[in-house]
Amino acid sequence: MTIIESALRQAIISEAESWIGTPFHHEAMVKGAGVDCGMLLVAAYRAAGLLPEFTPEHYALQWHLHRTREQYLEYLAQFGGEIPEGEEGPGDVVIWKLGRAYSHAAIITAWPEIIHSLAGQGVVRDRADLLLRLQGRPRKFFSYWHL
Repeated sequence: MTIIESALRQAIISEAESWIGTPFHHEAMVKGAGVDCGMLLVAAYRAAGLLPEFTPEHYALQWHLHRTREQYLEYLAQFGGEIPEGEEGPGDVVIWKLGRAYSHAAIITAWPEIIHSLAGQGVVRDRADLLLRLQGRPRKFFSYWHL
């Protein structure tokens, strides 16, 4: 890992940490007011200078319960590549399959430690291995540095 990559990874985490306590709000990206798990990723990577300005297409709150289209994975694949479990690092992304599609993502700080936005909780620091609602669910890892 280069010094620049290490600094960018830390910038992603620092920005995600600055969102802790922001309430969950579907399709929102306003620090302190509301953000969902996908828009938290957009905010953190954009603040680190790794994402261009873009607006994801509208997505229904429970799209993952009714559709099999992997739209979240499609977005992640535009900006990074899937990596094998065990190769994840700080600032990478983990995404879980909930319902019929991969639909909940988090920023890795030091696996299994993550920062994510959850309905009813907002942006929090968590341990993925202790989250009962995610245990046993299929998951994938993505890294900006593996296109």
